[in-house]
Parts: sequence; C-alpha cells; structure tokens
Amino acid sequence: MSIKVNHITKLYGEQKALNNVSFEIGTNEIVGFLGPNGAGKSTMMKILTCYIPPSDGLATVCGFDIKEQSIEVRRNIGYLPEHNPLYLDMYVKEFLQFIGNLYHVKKVNDRVKEMIEMTGLQVEQNKKIGALSKGYRQRVGLAQAMIHDPKVLIMDEPTTGLDPNQLEEIRALIKKLGKQKTVMLSTHIMQEVEAVCDRVIIINKGEIVANDQTQSLQQNNTKQVITVEFDKTISLSSLKSISGVEDAVLVDGNTWKIVSDASVDVRKEVFAYAVKHNMSVLAMNREEKKLEDVFKELTKK
Repeated sequence: MSIKVNHITKLYGEQKALNNVSFEIGTNEIVGFLGPNGAGKSTMMKILTCYIPPSDGLATVCGFDIKEQSIEVRRNIGYLPEHNPLYLDMYVKEFLQFIGNLYHVKKVNDRVKEMIEMTGLQVEQNKKIGALSKGYRQRVGLAQAMIHDPKVLIMDEPTTGLDPNQLEEIRALIKKLGKQKTVMLSTHIMQEVEAVCDRVIIINKGEIVANDQTQSLQQNNTKQVITVEFDKTISLSSLKSISGVEDAVLVDGNTWKIVSDASVDVRKEVFAYAVKHNMSVLAMNREEKKLEDVFKELTKK
C-alpha cells in the first residue's frame, strides 16, 4: 500500500478535526477524498505530507512513517495544497528550476521542459507567475508537485480556476498519472470524481462515512425513482394504490416522480395500472443515482 492511515486523530484545543480515521490507498489508484467544508480533508492531507503532526495514531507513505521518517515521506510525495503557494515575482521556468534544484533533480532543465509540456504551460513559460491567470497558476502548481517524479500525488482542489477545456486536459492528465502513481485528490466537483477516481472516501465531521468503489457507491441505493408522464390526470392516492409504490410527487401537468424500494421494479405495475384504467404512458425514465446524491445523504445525516 502507498498510503496507510491507522486511527489518526487531530485535536485543535478541544475540537476534533479528525476522529480515529483509518484507510488505505494502493499503488496506481486514484482516490477521491470528499467531504463538506470543515470535514477534515485538508487536515488529513497536511498530516500525510508532514506539514502538521497528528495528535494520535500512525500513518505511512510508501512504507515511511510520517513521524519518524518525514524527510523520506516528503521525497516520495508531490503536494498541491488548496491555496497554491507560488513566488509571483519569479518566471515560470525559473520557479520550476528552483523547485527541481531543491529536490536535487538530475538534468533539471530537461525535467522542467517535460513538466511544461505535460501541464500545457508552453505559451506562458516565459511569463512571471504573477501575470498568469488563476488557471495557469494552478498548472504551475501541478508542475511543481510532479517535478521530482514522486510515487504519490496529493492534490487539494487541483482544478480550481480552470475553464472547461483546461478541466478536460487536467483530468486526462490525472488519469494518465494514475496508471503510474498513487493519486489522492480532494474536490467539490462530483463530476470530476466520477470521471477520474477509482474509489471514493467520504469524510464528515472528522470521521469516515464511506469508503468504496465509485460505481458501487452510486449503485448502493435503497430507493428507486422513476419519472412517468400519463396522458390523463391521475391522483396521488391512485398512484399509491399501485403495488410497490411508496410515494409520488407531482412534477408538472400529468408527470409524476414515483418512489419505490430499489429491490422492486414498479414499471410493469404502472403500465398495467394505466392499461386497466384506459390511460397511456407517454414517457417513463428511471433516474440513475448520482454521486452527488450519495454525498448529500451521507453528509447531512
């Protein structure tokens, strides 16, 4: 395992930012680390990157203990924090050379050129960082996180400030990196997680509330919702009389959202009811559960 977290707790005075958190992330795995604001995401990332110590518990990165072997941990991690710290008066190439030299990167100029191409900074490479847009500054942050070719990448909101075209490019880059490295990323964009992550860890109020494959989380649903449009008016009581229907909500006109147990497919019963009462079903769609719905359910409990 590239990352192992065992019973990590972090206290700020009497407040518990993290409460007995445990999880593992394997090699060549892209994991989305999700949670509402203040849930403990950034705190966990700062602990793993040795920026702050835990109050209790153990963690290792690439087999190195975060407390006893912090230098080795840092050598193996590339970190892009939420608030991307950059030297605004330095030029892009100059800054990346500086970071590469800090890591004692061999053939640093060649590596800088490679990072500039990988992150799409060719057009902006001769500008000062302070003159760059937010999106391009984020690309510089990604480049500095990867310049020493770390085994683990930890990124806090890596696509902040990117336009739709840049988003697509960076997501493709993250997926490509995930074939060679362990990637742990935090984001509030659920579509991003669905697009690039193999697994999702959801944290709420300092505790892990979900840890599963992205697809499995979406399929783990106790309720099914179908949208049905009839050609005639139908009452709520009539819909509830259909076998398997638990509830229904009028959307518009003769269109209803019907809720049933996920283990029961009520579509046949709805069709049968319509035929029996001389009605037609103009449209029927089963709604797929989105990761955003799962997130809301788990973090609002």
